Amino acid sequence: MKEKMEFKTETKRLLDMMINSIYTHKEIFLRELISNASDAIDKRHYLSLTDASKGADNYEILIETDKEARTLTITDNGVGMTKEELVSHLGTIAKSGSKEFLEQIEKESTPDVDIIGQFGVGFYSAFMVAKEISVYTKSVQDGKAHVFTSEGLDSYDIDACDKEDYGTKIVISLRENTEDNNYDEFLEEYQIKSLVKKYSDYVRYPIKTWVTKYDEKTEENKEDEEEHTHLELETINSMLPIWKKNKNEVTEEELNNFYKSKFMDYQDPITSIHINVEGMLTYNALLFLPKKPMFDFNDKNERGLQLYTKGVFILDKCKDLIPEYLRFVKGLVDSADLPLNISREMLQEDRSIKKIATNVEKKILAELGRMLKNDREKYEEFFNDYGLNLKFGLYEDYGAKKDSLKDLIILSSLKQEKRITFAEYKEAMLEGQKEIYYAVGKDKDAVLKLPQMDLIKNKDYDVLILSDDVDEFMLQVLAEYEGLKFKSINQGELDLIDEDEAKKIDELKETKKDILEDIKKALPDCKDVLFSKRLVEAPCCLSASNGISFEMERVLQAQHQGHGAKAERILEINPNHEVFKAMEKAYEADKESIQKYAKLLYTQALLMEGILPDDPKEFSNTICDLMIHSI
Repeated sequence: MKEKMEFKTETKRLLDMMINSIYTHKEIFLRELISNASDAIDKRHYLSLTDASKGADNYEILIETDKEARTLTITDNGVGMTKEELVSHLGTIAKSGSKEFLEQIEKESTPDVDIIGQFGVGFYSAFMVAKEISVYTKSVQDGKAHVFTSEGLDSYDIDACDKEDYGTKIVISLRENTEDNNYDEFLEEYQIKSLVKKYSDYVRYPIKTWVTKYDEKTEENKEDEEEHTHLELETINSMLPIWKKNKNEVTEEELNNFYKSKFMDYQDPITSIHINVEGMLTYNALLFLPKKPMFDFNDKNERGLQLYTKGVFILDKCKDLIPEYLRFVKGLVDSADLPLNISREMLQEDRSIKKIATNVEKKILAELGRMLKNDREKYEEFFNDYGLNLKFGLYEDYGAKKDSLKDLIILSSLKQEKRITFAEYKEAMLEGQKEIYYAVGKDKDAVLKLPQMDLIKNKDYDVLILSDDVDEFMLQVLAEYEGLKFKSINQGELDLIDEDEAKKIDELKETKKDILEDIKKALPDCKDVLFSKRLVEAPCCLSASNGISFEMERVLQAQHQGHGAKAERILEINPNHEVFKAMEKAYEADKESIQKYAKLLYTQALLMEGILPDDPKEFSNTICDLMIHSI
């Protein structure tokens, strides 16, 4: 006898929210119903372990469509529901029974049982596309069959019915099409196959549907131009995910093909990384390093790994599972222990997420370390495309990751033909060298032309070449490597000349302090003017005090982050150069002339640093004026 029952008041409100708010995409309903069907089969399989009569020979989920009736049917041969369970699980939202069932089997320590749904709301997602839903079910517990019918409004009906097999059949009568929504798409074969592939490809039980096949032409009908078709029942999901297979059972070709089809790349990845963790937190991960940056790899592209829970696709880009500097990594994580919210579309804050993310990061860096050690050519190819990301990773968060990243950085240097690590630089240091020297420049030739290189070249010390904007910021954060400080060739004192030579320069500074002070007065932008202890051949150079360098100033200003930040400029003059001797003569003849010579020398030093003068016209006029008076 049919019984009409009212939804509880709070259930009505939750149902309305379910249909209109919780789920982002209407297509999610199929994922939810398939997941519920998988849960039901798990439950029946579990019961059969202690009572074989409650089992089935083959478990499966069947999806069928009827375009004329505009119905979509999902059938499983799972545990089914009693009348009381229909009322409890479907008549009361958020009471599916899955959570209670899971708690029970955990108490009994029964292995190999997956429960996808733990919230009991997935069934109601079908009302996003349904004007009416009928659930025909027969429970293995009491052998009775009932039908639940509802339009998702105020009430539902439950009645006895005839059903031959155990399990549940859900018949969805689709809503009428509107200008904004074409519900008929869920009756199309290609759409069913596409959604199963996207969301439920790795559900452990076969998901079947009727697939159109073209008839082969025979001798009798080979002249017939019309194509004839028939329907065949076909399994449309893969069931066993490649990432859950034993690593030894998967070939490199299979991994490459999976990567290319899954992540829409035409090239094989550089390498793949398998992670399989069992314990209090159990999960699998399969990660790939793309051979080249993907077409959508830019600052606006959101990072993230694909997220599965028990083989069911949840999120395309879960950014909580991978740090920003590793955003180029493609892959997925599959775990039964991730805390999903009510719609299974978003993660809730949880320690387990952070633990997985931390381990994923460590595994990626460990793989990069192995590549650097065992396959240098491949690593250099990787670093060409993604090295900048590692540099940013070392610099970000005030160097929080510097210990794990510092040995993965490779840089060009003056004396080495290949890029080298900090460890390799240290190993090749000459006797007496106390610091790791570096210079900013686009390439080796540009650095060799810097006037600050005079003494370095005489000492035959190697110099790291910083060519990326982030490089100097990175070294500022790193500060030192295994007790060796990083030293810029144009900041602070180099301390490369012997004590006698340094003493002579200091004494000379005292005897020539008048001209130095007048040069400094002529250059208000300069913090100081002094005799250089680094120049040999060049007449002058510009150095910066310890702090912001010229390169850092340029980068910050280009990014509009400097807020007036400026390197403190120091004009260094070579007292042994003919240019300074000429300035001295001019100063002795006319002290006022030193202003023009000072500005000319200072602008020359600026240009050697790649810095344009604030007033190019004044610079030009000064040159012209001095040329006229020299004739």
